[in-house]
Amino acid sequence: MPFSRETALEYLRRAHEQERLAHAYLITGPPGSGKQLLAANLASLVNGTPAKDVFSSKAREIFVARPESKSRRIVIAQIRELEHALQMRAINSRRKVAIIPDADRLQTEAANAFLKTLEEPPKDSLLLLLSALPEALPETILSRCIAIPLALNGQPRLKHEEEELVKLLQQASRQRGWTLQFAYRLAQEFQRLLRAVRQEVKRETDDAFKQEQTRYKDATDGAWLAEREEYYKALTESLYLQRRAGLIEALFAWWTDVLRASTSVAQRDLPRAKEETAALATRLSIAEILKRICRLQELRDHLGRNIHEALAIEVAFLTIFTA
Repeated sequence: MPFSRETALEYLRRAHEQERLAHAYLITGPPGSGKQLLAANLASLVNGTPAKDVFSSKAREIFVARPESKSRRIVIAQIRELEHALQMRAINSRRKVAIIPDADRLQTEAANAFLKTLEEPPKDSLLLLLSALPEALPETILSRCIAIPLALNGQPRLKHEEEELVKLLQQASRQRGWTLQFAYRLAQEFQRLLRAVRQEVKRETDDAFKQEQTRYKDATDGAWLAEREEYYKALTESLYLQRRAGLIEALFAWWTDVLRASTSVAQRDLPRAKEETAALATRLSIAEILKRICRLQELRDHLGRNIHEALAIEVAFLTIFTA
């Protein structure tokens, strides 16, 4: 589950105070989630450099490797330089920090070289990898870092499409007869939400790609543009799948609240829908509620195995939302 930047920083601060800070973290999240700011705050915490100076030339014992070649990749020479700097003795008991923004842009040779540093980190060092597309990183690197996924800062507990889904479910709870036609219409509404999410994500990533084209078109080789286009296609799909998973989790939260209401448990994941979930609990037995939760689990499994999305949703909804 993604953290807010503030929650993640508090978690890392406590780990630092208790001397439990790991040697390597992978900070992930969509553009605008605050990955660099979290890295700067953490680097400041362990190194003493003001957060505003972490990515500047004023920082001491902080080493940053960004995509800088014409191919907009992080090349092995940058990693060798970073590794050499980390081996140097720190002054004034400062902890050395290596930060790799856009870690998914590591060339294969650079990633393999950095793997050795992850396996045998220099004394008093902290390694921070940042990525909006962690799926592009080798599994060998992923397995050696503690992942810290971030949500968009200031984001409400539920995204707007999840809020809309809850409203649909509230309306559904007031429908006395759940027929096949009703379940089919609800499945169509759910798929409408998914289409809107995909369009929104694509619009955002298209805008980001255009900004990069404008910024770097005169400073990179031609292969970079094609590579970057593929990157943003992959990012679009990754972000869409995250948002789709959020909608599935909202469905789980709804039916879990119905189950809690039927067993007189006070805790609610969706307190704003307390009346509707309580009312639905009076209409269904515990066995019927559990059956629907099992169907949701099957839907999540089917989507995870890339079974046809629309078909999987329709089949699930026809079971979950019929009497």
